[in-house]
Amino acid sequence: MNQTLDQIFAALGDPTRREILMMLLEDDMAVTDVAEPFEMSLAAISKHLQILTRAGLIAQEKRGRVKWCKLQMHAMHDAAVWMQGFGQVDPINLDDFETFLKEQTIVDE
Repeated sequence: MNQTLDQIFAALGDPTRREILMMLLEDDMAVTDVAEPFEMSLAAISKHLQILTRAGLIAQEKRGRVKWCKLQMHAMHDAAVWMQGFGQVDPINLDDFETFLKEQTIVDE
């Protein structure tokens, strides 16, 4: 479990990856659509997506000739349970967390 937590927290430590996760809250996205709003190469975005995939935060699948990304909300569960162990964090409700992230996206626009 420690390795999984390390991967999750490392993945969440980067603002580009957090932004990608917020984008995927809306719906599955093609890799090229994920890359569009960022001023970096497709190869750089692909590296970010690999890190998110290894952490279990997203899944990637090929549909025809297009690679798609899908958010995996259940992956946050282990991290939430670990943080709750400190007694400073209320139990996480994934629906509330999704709403929070959507609100953050609206505020950032």
